[in-house]
Amino acid sequence: METAPQPASDAGRPARRKKSVWRRVLAAMVLATLNIWTGSPVLALWVGSKVQGNVTTLKMSAVGAVVLVLSVMVLVLTRAIAWLDVRYAEAVGKPPKKRQVRPWMRSLAGKYGDPKQETEPLTPLEWVLVVMVVVVVVLFEVWFFFFARCSSGACFGN
Repeated sequence: METAPQPASDAGRPARRKKSVWRRVLAAMVLATLNIWTGSPVLALWVGSKVQGNVTTLKMSAVGAVVLVLSVMVLVLTRAIAWLDVRYAEAVGKPPKKRQVRPWMRSLAGKYGDPKQETEPLTPLEWVLVVMVVVVVVLFEVWFFFFARCSSGACFGN
C-alpha cells in the first residue's frame, strides 16, 4: 500500500526567511549609508540648482536650500539606519540593546568601569559604517590626488 507523498516540511522555511530578512536589512543599511555620502549631496545640489535658476551670481537662497536639504536627508538616513539596526537585531534574534550613558555624560564617581569586562565585537551596522567611511575616504584621496585639476592655476600655492 502506497502512501501519498508528504508535503515538504516547513521546518526550514522560518530559518530561510530569517536569513533572507537579515540579508535584506543589511543591504538596506549599506544602501542608506552609501546615500549619506553620495545621494544626499547630489540631491541637495540639484535642489540648490533649481533654486538658483539661470542667475550667474550665487544666491544665498540656493546655499540655504542646499544646507537645508542636505541636513534633512542626513537626518532621515541616520534615523533609517538606526531603525534598520533594530530590525536586524530582531531578524537574528538578539535582545534589544539597552541604552548606555555616553562616557562624556557619565559621572566621574564611577570612574572607568570594570577593566576585566570583555569588549563586545562590532555589530554588522558598525562594520558597514566603518567600511563605508574607509571606502569613501580612499575614493576621495584617489580623486583629489589623481583626478582633481586646477583650472585657475592657483592650486597648491602656484
